[in-house]
Amino acid sequence: MDKYDALKIENQLCFPLYAGAKEMIKKYKPYLDQIDLTYTQYITMMVLWEYGQMNVKELGNRLYLDSGTLTPLLKKLESKGMVMRKRSDIDERNMTVTLTEKGMQLREEAVSIPEKIGGCVNLTPEEMSVLYRLLYKVLGKEM
Repeated sequence: MDKYDALKIENQLCFPLYAGAKEMIKKYKPYLDQIDLTYTQYITMMVLWEYGQMNVKELGNRLYLDSGTLTPLLKKLESKGMVMRKRSDIDERNMTVTLTEKGMQLREEAVSIPEKIGGCVNLTPEEMSVLYRLLYKVLGKEM
């Protein structure tokens, strides 16, 4: 065994995770273009569709996004009329994001996307379930 084998890209767990994530996002693009969202905007909207309103810090934690990424993303969604941002009356450092009516209506247009994506992935339902659990384990969350 060569001492540099550990540096070969095919021996890195991070590489198929990275490349696989890029490929998955590429599969979403045609569907997201139809509803005028980027992938990151889409996952943000998914969380807001589930909860309706959320503190920006909690939203960032759920999405694994830092404020440097989340703030411009939320400003863009706000400019599209999908969300409203409001400073907390109790603590001005806290910002709350709320879906607008337009943002809620977009949910109807997006509802078929997960099924369409599922048809693009070359995995059985059992393999998808195993992969899902393993990826969340990597993230430190048992599912």
